[in-house]
Amino acid sequence: MPGIVLRFVAYGMLGWAIEIVWTAVHRAAAPGAEARWRLEGRTFLWMFPIYGSMVFLYEPLHELLRPTPWPLRAAVYAAAFLAVEYLAGWLLRRVTGVCPWDYVRRERPARWQLHGLIRLDYAPAWALLGLGLEPVHDFLLRLAPLALGAL
Repeated sequence: MPGIVLRFVAYGMLGWAIEIVWTAVHRAAAPGAEARWRLEGRTFLWMFPIYGSMVFLYEPLHELLRPTPWPLRAAVYAAAFLAVEYLAGWLLRRVTGVCPWDYVRRERPARWQLHGLIRLDYAPAWALLGLGLEPVHDFLLRLAPLALGAL
């Protein structure tokens, strides 16, 4: 059990860090953005358990997909991340009344958004993230192994 907790915390922290960098770079590169490179990013507290849940969702998927070719793994990761993002956004909107990453409530709504909860044009980024997390998962398993019989 301690291994799962450690990996949950690691995914939560890594998710926060990636989101902060992503939002900072995305804001700086946005059309009409100020020419300052302050790179101010942001995240939300409730994202920690969402990212941490990768220990229960991503890890089994990675184990299942290990023998498959990387393009298929990338496509499955993109679809899975989009599905989780949609479900998490829908649940947060249902419980709190707002989805923190609402892709409609902006100065310019995202073109390829679905119900404001996901952006289909982010699929390549999700695919790359899924592939990039494979060595992270393997490292975390060496650092904090699974209990016998888990997964």
